Amino acid sequence: MAGTEDLRTRVRSLIPAKPGAQREFARAIGIDETKLSKSLKGTRRFSPHELVRIAEYAGVTVNWLLNGSDDAATVTAVPAPAARSASAPDGESQPGRRRHILETAWKLIATHGYHHVRIADIAKACGTSTAAIHYYFPTREEVLNEALRRNVKLAFDRQVAELHAIDNAHERLVRLVELQLPTDGLLRDEWSVWLQVWNESALNPAMRSLYWDSYNRWFDTIAMTIRIGQEQGLFREGDAREVATQLSALIDGLGIQVLTGKPGRTVDSMREHLRDFIDRNIVHGGQQEP
Repeated sequence: MAGTEDLRTRVRSLIPAKPGAQREFARAIGIDETKLSKSLKGTRRFSPHELVRIAEYAGVTVNWLLNGSDDAATVTAVPAPAARSASAPDGESQPGRRRHILETAWKLIATHGYHHVRIADIAKACGTSTAAIHYYFPTREEVLNEALRRNVKLAFDRQVAELHAIDNAHERLVRLVELQLPTDGLLRDEWSVWLQVWNESALNPAMRSLYWDSYNRWFDTIAMTIRIGQEQGLFREGDAREVATQLSALIDGLGIQVLTGKPGRTVDSMREHLRDFIDRNIVHGGQQEP
């Protein structure tokens, strides 16, 4: 949770100074206007989910909301510039048409697959013309690139919002893994987009730079959390990046098995395998519960 005056000031700056704007903002982020008012006054704290929704709707990052900068040092690795969503064309606001088009395209790709989604399909789902889609995304490949960047932003925002108040590195690592499980809904859609990016990157070398810029943020976050746990005396000594390689590979492999419907492989079994790996191979002394 977060509730500093700086945070409240930044959220206020995102709400236009016009009648009904606060009501519309509350509706857009999915909370009651009364709750938003209390949070802005400091009598209620914004939840992690609300921080993510604010960041998504306003086109900012949770890191900016909490720390005043997209690049501020925080509990996770910061995305490389190449992995961040591109700005809207001049004269357009991020919370406007481009955001709506990207969200729609992202959902279509996650649900139907990149090669089954045409620009015309995105235009139809958005209730606009193909020319309007091409204005923001000149090619279908650019749509996939931006879908990947959106995945990075969603994960970054979610992790910062959920983890910034967790000091214990063991608890933080367990929560970090939990936030990456392909549960139904948003997280499964994120995994679906990742699978398609992996496939396209394997076939198209031009996509690999963006892919690795994106994936490295996730990997660096795991390694950073392990190093902090070692410094706290909670995790075994050793090469944090080597351990992160093992854990990230296990997450990827189990996630693919869940998404492709391997018999007996569920989100629950994936969680059990990952916690067992952490307890046996990372936690100092083994078999410690966070």
